[in-house]
Amino acid sequence: MELVVYLAGQIHDDWRDQLRKKAEERGLPLVFKGPQENHDRSDAIGELIKGKQPNQVYRDQAASEFNNLRTRIWMEKADVVIALFGEKYRQWNTAMDAAAAIQAGKPLILVRPEELVHPLKELAQRAQVVVETPEQALDALAYVLE
Repeated sequence: MELVVYLAGQIHDDWRDQLRKKAEERGLPLVFKGPQENHDRSDAIGELIKGKQPNQVYRDQAASEFNNLRTRIWMEKADVVIALFGEKYRQWNTAMDAAAAIQAGKPLILVRPEELVHPLKELAQRAQVVVETPEQALDALAYVLE
């Protein structure tokens, strides 16, 4: 059995690459999908498709259309969603994706450090599993695949 895993969370570091590598090393049959990881491309995609926008507000709105399209398609195809809440960046998109996964009835593995227990308490109660590291999320999927 192969699982499609949507990786929700910030795109400012290589946590997805590390998780993919560890899954491959373990021989886990996982296909990973997620947001556009090239931040510049993510911000520019609206203008790349629609053309130059009149200002930054419209540029952001145009990019959001295509980024939301991508997220919706891949999340709907996903068997499970891992939502990583890190310590450094604002996590609005992660929260939105986690809520969308819950609303869509997708199993959710919530990854959050101990210092975010309080601000994420309601979201954590709706997740199937709450862990502190991406490796623990991978362990959860390995268990499912046993």
